[in-house]
Amino acid sequence: MTRQAAQAAPPRVAALVLAAGRSTRMAPHNKLLLRDGGGRPMVAHVAASCLASSTACTVVVTGHQAAEVRQAVRDWAGEAAGFAHAPDYAAGLSASLRAGIEALPPWVDGVIVCLGDMPLVGPGMIDRLIAAFAPEQGGIVVPVWQGRRGNPVLWGRALFGALCSLHGDAGGRGLLASHGDRVAAVEADGPGVLTDYDAPACLPACWQAAAGAEA
Repeated sequence: MTRQAAQAAPPRVAALVLAAGRSTRMAPHNKLLLRDGGGRPMVAHVAASCLASSTACTVVVTGHQAAEVRQAVRDWAGEAAGFAHAPDYAAGLSASLRAGIEALPPWVDGVIVCLGDMPLVGPGMIDRLIAAFAPEQGGIVVPVWQGRRGNPVLWGRALFGALCSLHGDAGGRGLLASHGDRVAAVEADGPGVLTDYDAPACLPACWQAAAGAEA
């Protein structure tokens, strides 16, 4: 392969689906396992969008009710998605991030960190983030809707170490602030990048909107 061809090659970006949480605000239910009218659980919606995008691979991070989450994804995605387990998931989001990043193949240029309770982010939005990513700059790509930053966020490999060193439940928010010069903003295709679900009453609207996001 010539140097020019190598430079033109698209970035290899993994998708990381964080699905280890305890859903304490929706107790006694695990919201990631709640099903739409067709029987598909919420976490499977998110995994399906990742698998339908141009990401190079998808890894689902489990913790709380790990076996059930794994089965929910496999029932709808077969063996297409990989899994990583965060045994210390109760320590917060950072534990899931660390477990997921450590499970990624060494050849990826970046990772899109997707939250398991945001089913309105479709494959098209994920592909927009990848299209704006410049691996040689090791940067960050963030979706923005009406002036507000949302999720998922794409992180370059150069920041994997910093992500793994996080603690507690803050996720990468602090890194966005401290690496502001690396952040590229991408206009989102809808409010799904700001929308998660923490109450059963929200679910009917969630499923209807999620079906539209995946279409």
